[in-house]
Amino acid sequence: MTGAKPDDKESELFREAVKGARPLKAPRLHHPPPAPKPIPQQFILDEKQALADSLSDDYIPAHDLETGEELLYLREGHAPDILSKLRRGHWVVQAKIDLHGLVADEARVYVAEFLTDCKKRGVRCVRIIHGKGLGSRNREPVLKNKLRNWLMQRDEVIAYAQARQADGGSGAMIVLLKA
Repeated sequence: MTGAKPDDKESELFREAVKGARPLKAPRLHHPPPAPKPIPQQFILDEKQALADSLSDDYIPAHDLETGEELLYLREGHAPDILSKLRRGHWVVQAKIDLHGLVADEARVYVAEFLTDCKKRGVRCVRIIHGKGLGSRNREPVLKNKLRNWLMQRDEVIAYAQARQADGGSGAMIVLLKA
């Protein structure tokens, strides 16, 4: 054993250590793969509900810059010229959604998801088409005023203004988001 190779020494040591061992009579044990992690269904539902609840129809803004039918809003602490730039089309619209055909609850969730997605992607300027209300009861815009309140409640919204006539006029608004 003195002139043996290192591999032979290890083999001999192993044989010596297990010389009294008997083989198992049971077949080899195979551990099943670990079960996949459960999908937190309730957590997902809670997150969707929190997102929907984050925009309330009952929000009353403390400082509203509306003038007649035109919608204007500027979050406190931002330069007033942002509104005029927004109304003139200074920023390129990077994403848009159309709320035509949606009821208020569907529109609220859709807007919340859209803004969250825009925030993740770093989108700065968006157009939201809410319609003029010609297809609704009394031919008045329902989503226009609701959208105004929903947007004021979102921290990522810096300002919004009615879209230029070429971009939808009183049936759409241009929204500036935080970078």
